[in-house]
Amino acid sequence: MPITVLESVKNIERQYRTGEEPVMVMCSDMNSYICKYMRSSAAAYKLACELIGSTMATAWQLRTPETAFVYIKPGHWIGQFTQRNLSVPTFGCKRITGVVDVTPSIYADIIPTTETLLQLIKIALFDFWIANEDRNANNANLLYDIEHKELVSIDYGCILNTASFDYPLSQLTTTDTILYSDLFQYLKGNRSNAQILRFARGLETTYKNCIKQCEKQIKTIVSALPEKWQISQHIVEEKLEQLFETQWTAGVWNNFMECLNENLQK
Repeated sequence: MPITVLESVKNIERQYRTGEEPVMVMCSDMNSYICKYMRSSAAAYKLACELIGSTMATAWQLRTPETAFVYIKPGHWIGQFTQRNLSVPTFGCKRITGVVDVTPSIYADIIPTTETLLQLIKIALFDFWIANEDRNANNANLLYDIEHKELVSIDYGCILNTASFDYPLSQLTTTDTILYSDLFQYLKGNRSNAQILRFARGLETTYKNCIKQCEKQIKTIVSALPEKWQISQHIVEEKLEQLFETQWTAGVWNNFMECLNENLQK
């Protein structure tokens, strides 16, 4: 299914003071989108990672925001908001209502059910597979839907070893993962290590099926890359193919289980 293309209908509402300085803007479908934009040629590959990560997370059936390519009209960049390439589409994530950023201060608002723990473990496995170095103990990159008691995965600009398209994929370490966080320990609660390892082993078939579904997305992702991002489709396709090599997928599973076991001993 092709990604939706939208345009802004109002001035930018706000700019977030995070690394990529995304902006929120109302779009032509009358929803607000949080948009990341091209500030350099290197940023283009991070935008590609946002597209890849979002598409793959959806294929994994993880909760993640709906996305669109958003053209922000020149007149809607005002005041302190600047953008170098006004004709280049941004990558937008639809704003979700009723959610909070997952930080240590809101852990008490998260109900530590078995389902929520399983959501986090599955998100962690996804991160191992897609080499996401940005979701860790210091930066959850998660939202929590209070009404539905559900974790929402966000921010994929640092997948593929922080958008490293020039080198082979490398495995995450024990401390690179959300499993190393206080959030994992909080959701673990009083459950035994053996029970959690049993939960994780139960994901192996799901993991293999998710990979099969994701492999079908390669052509879709590559063909969706906007020309104005000036990204080599060949480079992106080559990189994506590494995710499906047997040596990588088997290594990811073994590494995930080892890192999970290590973090359970904390």
